[in-house]
Amino acid sequence: MNKQLRILFYGATALAVSATWCSLNALPAHSQSGRQKNTKVSPSPTPGTRPRQSTKAMPPPPVMPPAAAKSNPNNNTNGPDDVVRISSHLVPVPATVLDAHGAAVANLRIEDFELTVDGEPKPISDIYRAETPVRMAMLFDNSGSLDASRDFEKRAAMRFFRTVMRPLDQAAIYSVSTTVELSQPMTSDVARLERTIDSFPKPEGATSLYDGVFAALTYLKPYTGRRVIVIVSDGRDTTSRLDHDFESTLQRLSSDECQVYVVQTGVYDNANVRDLAAERRMQEFAAQTGGAAYIPKSVNDLDDTFAQISADLAQQYILSYYPAADKRDGKYHLITVRVKTRQNTRVRARKGFMVKTRDQA
Repeated sequence: MNKQLRILFYGATALAVSATWCSLNALPAHSQSGRQKNTKVSPSPTPGTRPRQSTKAMPPPPVMPPAAAKSNPNNNTNGPDDVVRISSHLVPVPATVLDAHGAAVANLRIEDFELTVDGEPKPISDIYRAETPVRMAMLFDNSGSLDASRDFEKRAAMRFFRTVMRPLDQAAIYSVSTTVELSQPMTSDVARLERTIDSFPKPEGATSLYDGVFAALTYLKPYTGRRVIVIVSDGRDTTSRLDHDFESTLQRLSSDECQVYVVQTGVYDNANVRDLAAERRMQEFAAQTGGAAYIPKSVNDLDDTFAQISADLAQQYILSYYPAADKRDGKYHLITVRVKTRQNTRVRARKGFMVKTRDQA
């Protein structure tokens, strides 16, 4: 190669390298963990420092409606006040701490809690008080089995929205009978929710309650913040899909970060007419997800029930746990939470988790 050709060759090579270097420098930087940080984040703590703890309520995360989430599944914008994008492997553990008298215990810190997974103590990544928005889906039983307690059931549902919902919360309503229908999409308008309940006609048909749970989980999945399913029903299921039995429904609840609260209506004191199996199943749904099941018999019982649920949602601690790779295996893992620094406390939290290897329909 003559001298002139060599000069041209090396000049072109230098320009190509320079262009590649500039394009690489123009790409946004990402941490290796997959969580994107903004430019104001302080350096990572040195080894030996304790996990980050929020002493104030976290700013409410933005809520993405299902339509927007589907149209832009890679939307990672969390707003100017957020520091990191939470990894999909995060397991939130809502925990309600009660003293010996049943009153909520306040002002606990991260070092007061112990979290074990499959019997082994695990680090808690973060803790904050539950002042973030709640997104609820109510499953309202419109089947014929609730005909006798119809007025009480309607009153219970309307009283729930009036008592429990805060201005920052939103709720949707599903009508559950032989089929499951979304009667009211997500809204913060309590009057509209009450009108939806009041407009339901005379109940009829069978009960596809487990189908309703699957539908509600799918509907709530795109929303950020705390997700809650409220079941207003006697708990009997008669016509759900064969693959939506009790066990598969419980398994799906275990893999989705969603608490279940049950207001069980149509239940009588006479054990001969009570469906004890349905009661136990509803209690299991609630216990496994860190929620609670109630059986109110009167209007006064309703007030007490909703006061407890309202206090639950307002006073919970949310513990954050990042499972190691060997726990992200699609299997069910047991969780235990206790307060190690206080005597005579009772903790109500989810009983386990399952990090799915792939999303389910």
